[in-house]
Amino acid sequence: VQLQASGGGLVQAGGSLRLSCAASGRTFSSYYMGWFRQAPGKERESVATISRSGGSTYYADSVKGRFTISRDNAKNTAYLQMSSLKPEDTAIYYCAALSSMSSRSVDYWGQGTQVTVSS
Repeated sequence: VQLQASGGGLVQAGGSLRLSCAASGRTFSSYYMGWFRQAPGKERESVATISRSGGSTYYADSVKGRFTISRDNAKNTAYLQMSSLKPEDTAIYYCAALSSMSSRSVDYWGQGTQVTVSS
């Protein structure tokens, strides 16, 4: 599976962005999908995960209520809708295909997309 993330950019605090992760191949629906982020000088952290059907989701406490993960299996695409953005959300965001809801089960990484939130 090849993953292509897009949708990053520069936004003011309080604004919104939607990230997309387009997957190649016919097996997209067999993978759990996740979004991770890495801020400068910090370790990569899990932001959100969604099950294969989309029926279950996980969010890091830092983004609960502000971010929404979703997927469209017909379009082989996962999304991360980010609202009420804060400067501390600034990071490179990566999408990943996982074999379970565990953030340690990444099978494939996409390239990152930069999100910068100005105060």
